[in-house]
Amino acid sequence: MTGLRATVICSGGANVFCQAMNCGAGLSTETILIIGGYGVFGGKLAQALAWDTRLDVVVAGRDLQRAQAFCDHHGGRALVLDTGSPNLAVDIAAQAPFLVVDAAGPFQGYGGDPYRVARAAISCGAHYLDLSDDADFTAGIAALEGTAQAAGVTALSGVSSVPAISSAAVVALTDGMDDIHLIESVILPGNRAPRGLSVMRAILAQVGRPMRVWRGGAYETPLGWSEGRGEVLEIDGIAPVRHRRSSLIGAPDLALFPEFFNARSVEFRAGLDLWVMHWGLAAVGWLARLRLMRSAEPLAGVLKWVADRLEPFGSDRGGMRVRVVGRLSDGRAVRRDWTLIAEAGDGPHIPAVAARVMCKRLLAGKAKAGARACLAEFSLGEVESEMADLQVAFGRAETPVVPLFSQVLGKQFNALPPKVQALHEVLHIRRWQGQARITRGRGMLSRLICRIVGFPPAGDGVPVTVTMHRKGDAEHWLRDFGGKRFRSVMTRAGEGAMWERFGPFRFEIPFTVQDQRLGYPVRRARLFGVPWPKVLTPKSDAFEGVDADGRATFDVTVSLPFVGVLVRYQGWLGDVG
Repeated sequence: MTGLRATVICSGGANVFCQAMNCGAGLSTETILIIGGYGVFGGKLAQALAWDTRLDVVVAGRDLQRAQAFCDHHGGRALVLDTGSPNLAVDIAAQAPFLVVDAAGPFQGYGGDPYRVARAAISCGAHYLDLSDDADFTAGIAALEGTAQAAGVTALSGVSSVPAISSAAVVALTDGMDDIHLIESVILPGNRAPRGLSVMRAILAQVGRPMRVWRGGAYETPLGWSEGRGEVLEIDGIAPVRHRRSSLIGAPDLALFPEFFNARSVEFRAGLDLWVMHWGLAAVGWLARLRLMRSAEPLAGVLKWVADRLEPFGSDRGGMRVRVVGRLSDGRAVRRDWTLIAEAGDGPHIPAVAARVMCKRLLAGKAKAGARACLAEFSLGEVESEMADLQVAFGRAETPVVPLFSQVLGKQFNALPPKVQALHEVLHIRRWQGQARITRGRGMLSRLICRIVGFPPAGDGVPVTVTMHRKGDAEHWLRDFGGKRFRSVMTRAGEGAMWERFGPFRFEIPFTVQDQRLGYPVRRARLFGVPWPKVLTPKSDAFEGVDADGRATFDVTVSLPFVGVLVRYQGWLGDVG
């Protein structure tokens, strides 16, 4: 098996790597120092680079025995190096490296000087790369910009699957797109992939804890490893990766992509092959959420032991998908996917591919000096070419996206004012803010019903936020009137009509378009799917339009037979994101 792997790499990626660097007689040897070079991802990088005799690959770490065993098997030179040592800069300088790669991690736990490895590399005139998957660490390396510029070297953080490869995919997928509604990356490794303890610690530190996610032009704080959903990775001509789940988790993309790509929403998700492991991690998250434990990170050792026992189960296939949703410059709304499926256990090589690409660029003098996150430093084509030695398939797909209201209203949608059309252009999440005037019915029964239902009190200049989230074929609405919240779900009920569900109640709304206003009359209601008596069905005189200031407006009056007006909302909304 070892011989077969050597043959595959030597005949593919190693030769490609050597050719790209113009390896040949007369070129001097460059030293590449890889800290954590015998670990899961650092080992894959060292293994790929060690095939080139023009590189002096130093496999460094705290355990000389492990480093030497790796070098005996894959090549390279073993070195004991402790990143916590006060002599770190001296020890690194002694190797006279051209490039230092930190693949050790966890980058969240470097303490007082998180960039001491980067500083040590820069101080001896070496380039620096790391495989960080921590958002704060990756973004924070920009603090070394002046130091790196003065030394004339490149220092990049996050040279891994995210954000390096994911950002390259986003650049390719957003070509011709001038309004990005969603950037979403999903990573789904196979269960037989090796598990590094540092990676498990990084994930467990987030499970069940609030995380910042940019959605609809504002930050939300969902919990780590929440909002689970089913996933399928598909590429034409390749057996799909099915029966997987993914959940929200932190990644550098969440902190870096909103501004870099000017995107309305950015999400990152990951999943485990075995559902028992995925749901088990979710259960651990609930313990953290209920404050039964401060953090799940101390469980890393135990959970790794359990995961190792389950390694024979599941699959050795995995992959990732980068998805963008937005509107093209020609007006079309589309969803574009770049999908990668790795076969035969080659998935763990993927995080090291970005570093391989950057090694080529640095050796060729094609990287500008400075310190920054690794965003769009190379093309997606370079990524795919670098994987020539791996059993990996790639695919791209484009799918038209039609907003729900446009589907339901058909040609009538185009008769609405542009501001009203924009209000319902929900390709992923849209968020609107404005003000409202709220009046209440004056009758005793009306006031009692308003109190029971939870309608907001009367007032003028009440702040309003409306968030619309498209999930599949439905739109989930959250209306917030001065802190009073109402949730509903809109689904298609046929041509020109929708169902709007509030809890157990569903109301059928046959839309009307007249005088450039969109009307929301209620036709009938159901409770738990059972028809509700018409005499008890609320009446809704609801309209959307545009005011003299060019703002989208709403005017909603809710009343009941024999009771009269319950509440009336009048106001305007402006786009947040």
